Amino acid sequence: MSNQPYGHEGHQGHHGHQGYEGYQQPQQAQHYGAQAQPQWQGYDESQQYTQQWEGQTWETQIQAQAQAQTAAAADLTETAYVPAQADGQYAQYGQYAPQPQPQPQAQAQPRTAPVAEPEPGYGPATVTGNTRVTDAQRARAEGRSPIIEPGMQPALITAVLGLLLAGAAAIGEYALAVPLVILQAVTAAGWFRLNGMWPARQGIVLAFAGALAADVALFAAGRGHAPAAILGTLGVWVLLGIVLGLRSHADPDERMYGLMATVASAALSIIAAGYLAAVADAVTVGGIAVAVAVLARALPLPTPASVVVALLAATGAGIAVGGATDLGTSGALLGGAAGLCALIGHRVAAYDYPSRFVHFTAGVALPLTAAAPAVYLLGRTLA
Repeated sequence: MSNQPYGHEGHQGHHGHQGYEGYQQPQQAQHYGAQAQPQWQGYDESQQYTQQWEGQTWETQIQAQAQAQTAAAADLTETAYVPAQADGQYAQYGQYAPQPQPQPQAQAQPRTAPVAEPEPGYGPATVTGNTRVTDAQRARAEGRSPIIEPGMQPALITAVLGLLLAGAAAIGEYALAVPLVILQAVTAAGWFRLNGMWPARQGIVLAFAGALAADVALFAAGRGHAPAAILGTLGVWVLLGIVLGLRSHADPDERMYGLMATVASAALSIIAAGYLAAVADAVTVGGIAVAVAVLARALPLPTPASVVVALLAATGAGIAVGGATDLGTSGALLGGAAGLCALIGHRVAAYDYPSRFVHFTAGVALPLTAAAPAVYLLGRTLA
């Protein structure tokens, strides 16, 4: 004999329970108490019927006790579905259901009761406001050093990009613009992420647009007017960043922080255009020197030893490549200066518990971007 649950809530009281369909009653009703006399009214196989109890029954006693226990919190309890019992009792929607034995009633829980928060886990930073702890926060809590070196993989990407700059410079200005634009885009994105600001699309687009404007100004004005083109573009973009920052509705502290990050990102991206303004031989020497320096710095050596090895490698690359160009032995100075600037950019990208994403953006771009002023200035001086 199976019972069918019904899809609507019934009314609870001392007389009358919910109707239910398809229930076949036995010839004689089972007595639940000494005075329980089941009576059937309106029995019809094609229609619903109602079971009615008269007198005091086990169920009405239990319901009275349960209602007295939960009267103070009756309006805060949640209704729950109680499945059918194995002995053939019907399933009931509601807070209580008849049981073979009286069961202790669970204390009512208010809807506003606090929910226990899960233990925070460790994972990458997000922008959706979850409570996961980032690797940087964990390292800071454990008291570890805030310096995390980018490693060999970002160094390989930097070396490839440096070699592309060196090779494209030997071909011409328009060929050089292709890897330069890639460098400027990665610089703009990497600087914002290094400062913990992501996605910051508006700031990244603004900084990258300033870099493109500087490139166009250099093509229009020529290398002879490179300082005016670069500094003029930088001044315009700083002013534009201030105007946009003043229109922001963020808190004053956040507004100032975002303004400084936008100005710095635009300045770095625009300064990278110095490769386009520099002498072609200087770009060739500088690009190769930076590539060699970052690879040597990524070797598994103690920090002081790796710095010395990186500077010596950059100077040696300057001597070797300078001998194949018009720079000659002066290429050693250019190579050493470019390598030193690259190490500074590398160190900046390793600061303040950077994430893996920072390593593959700022860690890739900043060594080359930081070397751009040295390549431009020394190239014009030594040529």
